Amino acid sequence: MLWSLFIGLVAGWLAGQFFKGSGFGLLGNIVVGVVGAFIGGILFNLLGINAYGTIGSIIMSTIGSVVLLWIVGALTGNRTRT
Repeated sequence: MLWSLFIGLVAGWLAGQFFKGSGFGLLGNIVVGVVGAFIGGILFNLLGINAYGTIGSIIMSTIGSVVLLWIVGALTGNRTRT
């Protein structure tokens, strides 16, 4: 459980760096990362891709987090990317 939160924190922070150039705070990064991990898991499953190990989980979670932030940005009209 604790390891999953760490992966979510890293993935959320990486996605925040990609979209805004800064993170969302500790709790925000964890939430974005955990929800992103769920989205990434679904996307990887649909594509038939497996994520192995810690690095694979971080990559999958980060991709899911970026997709989540992209969707939120599209819905709110905030499409700024640095």
